[in-house]
Amino acid sequence: MSSLDRARELLRDFPVVDGHNDLPWALREQVDYDLGARDIAVPQNAHLHTDLPRLRAGGVGAQYWSVYVRSDLPDAVPATLEQIDCVRRLLERHPADLAPALTAADMEAARGEGRIASLMGAEGGHSIANSLGVLRQLYALGVRYMTLTHNDNTAWADSATDEPVVGGLSAFGREVVREMNRLGMLVDLSHVAATTMRDALDTSVAPVIFSHSSARAVCDHPRNVPDDVLERLPANGGMAMVTFVPKFVLQAAVDWTVAADENMRAHGLHHLDTTEEGMKVHRAFEEAHPRPVATAATVADHLDHMREVAGVDHLGIGGDYDGTPFTPAGLDDVSGYPNLLAELLDRGWSTSDLAKLTWQNAVRVLGAAEDVARDVQATRAPSHATFAQLDG
Repeated sequence: MSSLDRARELLRDFPVVDGHNDLPWALREQVDYDLGARDIAVPQNAHLHTDLPRLRAGGVGAQYWSVYVRSDLPDAVPATLEQIDCVRRLLERHPADLAPALTAADMEAARGEGRIASLMGAEGGHSIANSLGVLRQLYALGVRYMTLTHNDNTAWADSATDEPVVGGLSAFGREVVREMNRLGMLVDLSHVAATTMRDALDTSVAPVIFSHSSARAVCDHPRNVPDDVLERLPANGGMAMVTFVPKFVLQAAVDWTVAADENMRAHGLHHLDTTEEGMKVHRAFEEAHPRPVATAATVADHLDHMREVAGVDHLGIGGDYDGTPFTPAGLDDVSGYPNLLAELLDRGWSTSDLAKLTWQNAVRVLGAAEDVARDVQATRAPSHATFAQLDG
């Protein structure tokens, strides 16, 4: 039996729990949430990385749908609610394939039914507008993790890709983490500065996750996790879910992106300019300097390193599909997970290792957060602290 056949066989028993997929934001941007215009029951290869046929082909058994909104939106809270509404409408539209899930037990029940457990994660603490009350309501609506920042700082936490302001977590930021522990909402440390990662690990009494981050020692990008943080995951009980974004996993792609951004600025354009003029400049640069291509082997290099540092019990997968314009060869969309597993089998990973990577670790971590929440709720009431009180 080929490695690819073995991978597909394993996924029938232990499907992928993917930590981060931006389909809801793509549906907002492309069709203003008109789910009929991008019916994921049929292939959407021309528009999306994600649809139900490819999720099935990829062996996905659970998905954290990101309810991300841009951090520069003045109305982040209602926009986040619209994202949650989008996920709920997807579940209502496709009940035979997508199962609502709030707990580890729900994930296992969905697996038994042959449906894809659907959870939600809020990407960026700006979605709570400095309010623990809003945080609690997001949890009540089904959000089971929150990334403490996105690309920009919040008032209480430093981002990996912004200039540091509070030096990690502020007093209010630590209270956010404590309240998330009390609720049973996973603390997601993707996107945050290394100082924020360390402060959160110092504060959290529940396992943390990195919903879509890779290893900084393999690819030196601030979105990735330093080894000293990976080394702390066994004591914390958390997990790092490797991402597929080429500019986070392939050093040559990091360097290429820096050069491409500099070229845009040299033409008087913002490096993220997607106007016709901006794309013309970008295409000319790419034609002269072909984009480096990551592969499944590139991602496997990160997992090999992360297993060595953190251990196989603390790893997972968070592809970031529909949140990135470029993907590795062989991991082009959500149908590609078997290719990664086949690569890992060829490197000597056992089927028990892969079962932990794909399914068991993620289910365990959510269940552990639920256990901590029950204990904390016995001694701690909902926090009524405000940002002004703690940080003002």
